Amino acid sequence: QVQLVESGGGLVQPGESLRLPCAASGSIFSAMGWYRQAPGKERDLVAIITTSGRTNYADSVKGRFTISINNAKNTVYLEMNSLKPEDTAVYYCNAKSTIRDYWGKGTLVTVSS
Repeated sequence: QVQLVESGGGLVQPGESLRLPCAASGSIFSAMGWYRQAPGKERDLVAIITTSGRTNYADSVKGRFTISINNAKNTVYLEMNSLKPEDTAVYYCNAKSTIRDYWGKGTLVTVSS
């Protein structure tokens, strides 16, 4: 059974940082990443990384967010710096196998003064 366990969300002020870890188990994954969904909006890609280390970022987070992966632990990390109110959303961990995508339950990030 595949499980994705997210943590690290919370309330921060603009300009602060947060780190979101996601630990996956139960399958072999080719890539892992993070998506986010703000109220009233669609779920969008934030960042993704393959097990070989190739990355892709949404334009809105380039230069502020960094994604990394520990393949031995099947864990992906999203380091978020210089957070802005528009980064407020539920962040979902995603893991891709050869068969399908898997999703975590989501963790809320709120950026507000």
